[in-house]
Amino acid sequence: MHCGKPLEDETEEYCSDCRKRKSYITQGKALWLHRDPVPAAVYRFKYKNRRSYGKVFAREMMEQYEKQIGRWRVREIIPVPLHRSKRRERGYNQAEILAEEIGALTGIPVRKDVLFRIRKTVPQKKLDTEGRKKNLQGAFAVSGKWRPVKNVLLVDDIYTTGSTVEHAAKVLRKAGAENVYFLTISIGQGI
Repeated sequence: MHCGKPLEDETEEYCSDCRKRKSYITQGKALWLHRDPVPAAVYRFKYKNRRSYGKVFAREMMEQYEKQIGRWRVREIIPVPLHRSKRRERGYNQAEILAEEIGALTGIPVRKDVLFRIRKTVPQKKLDTEGRKKNLQGAFAVSGKWRPVKNVLLVDDIYTTGSTVEHAAKVLRKAGAENVYFLTISIGQGI
């Protein structure tokens, strides 16, 4: 299993999204499928200033995946960044909150100074699969000051088609990370 989405046929190795592209992600996991009641909770965390949900989600993630993170030998946790204008508008980055909580629970350093969203993009939820890919081209950059570590963990709130995580992973790999893993609160159903 690559991204963690349920498969139509259990003999398959990849979901329909992962089969369609070259992947820069080594492996990823999500806490829940993105179906009721999860979307409402993620929405409140992301858009309604329910920052305290980050602590709850992170605790659940560690209960489920702390051993997996150990097996991945993660050395740094990197939250998926927001563009500065979106961060200013929202007041916080939900992926950063999750990453900080996971870092506090695991003792793994959280690096908010590595990955940057350098181009403002349209919200992914408004686009189809092809639009999502084009929307994120050139959207991320890695700090030239970063000393790459072998294994990094990307943290985000939702994995739908994987475009955001893939584009972020691509720039991290090109900058020298050997393995990029991800954790999200929820993941699309893929079937």
